[in-house]
Amino acid sequence: MSATDMSGNSSSPAMMKEELKQKFCRLHQKAKELGLKDDDFNKIEALREISQRNKKKNVITLYLWKSFGLVFAVYVAICLVWCLEWPVKNDVMLSIYFRLQGLSEEDIYREPCVLEPLESMQDMFRPPLPCDFCKGINKIDKVANIKPEEFENTYAYSARPVVITDGMKNWTATEKFSFSFFKNIYKEGSPALENVENNCQFFPYKTSFKNLGEVFQMDEERATMKDGSTPWYIGWSNCDANAGNILRQHYNRPYFLPPVAESSKTDWVFMGSPGYGAHLHLDNVGHASWQAQVTGTKKWTLEPPVECYLDCEGTMEVTVRPGDIIVLDTNKWYHSTLNVGNDISITIGSEYD
Repeated sequence: MSATDMSGNSSSPAMMKEELKQKFCRLHQKAKELGLKDDDFNKIEALREISQRNKKKNVITLYLWKSFGLVFAVYVAICLVWCLEWPVKNDVMLSIYFRLQGLSEEDIYREPCVLEPLESMQDMFRPPLPCDFCKGINKIDKVANIKPEEFENTYAYSARPVVITDGMKNWTATEKFSFSFFKNIYKEGSPALENVENNCQFFPYKTSFKNLGEVFQMDEERATMKDGSTPWYIGWSNCDANAGNILRQHYNRPYFLPPVAESSKTDWVFMGSPGYGAHLHLDNVGHASWQAQVTGTKKWTLEPPVECYLDCEGTMEVTVRPGDIIVLDTNKWYHSTLNVGNDISITIGSEYD
């Protein structure tokens, strides 16, 4: 409803409030000139009610500001702890959060992200790494017939990269794994595909694929680039038990892993056509990992983190061929991959502790 003064001119609520305030101040001043004191004003019922209302408003406003300040301070503290990973590591924070939710630690790696993290921001706020792991390393070793004890002492927990050239002894994966093999496991409408898309991680890299289902909607011509299409490369974590059982029929625990080492229950699969791969990046996973080159050929490029450039050698490259297994701590080494040759590259791997 619009307000109109006696002259017929309309006034806004703000103007009316200011006019009333000025009138009240003039009335208050005149009352003081006539000899009224503050105690006399306090005896006026209407003024007492106005004063009490103002006090309540002030108390509520102060409470809201204090609550906001406390929440903001807690939020900033959590962000700083998360970015600096001090005094608590991120995996410990996640473990506590998931336990409070009544979930197991395995669910940490199944929970989908609300927002995709920006790698540039992650790298900016990550804590610096000690450079002992890369000092004196100027090439990636290639070994065969290595005993678990030797592997444990030299490579397993030192972050020193190595390629085991006979790591897939007695595996049938080299004969069975193919684009059509995985397409059959994760066929449209299957529980395996639904579980992966709802509960597992999918890495489209710089392709247009939104999920694993879209990948397997490709026909063989597109998958092998025989139709002249552009290269593609994707990856995913399999957290479907039935699919995992099928995969493990065709590969074994790598013979060189130490007896005390346990592999994660989650399989990681990377697949793509020649001419494409993963860009240079650091991972943020729990442990070091092994990755078996089942089909195709992949060139790996490793670099130490920027804080170690003065202490460690520069770029190293290695070509991993079918039958090879590369062992690498991807949390410490910047790494990129490129599928080379003529065949689709299929890699399967897992973390180990």
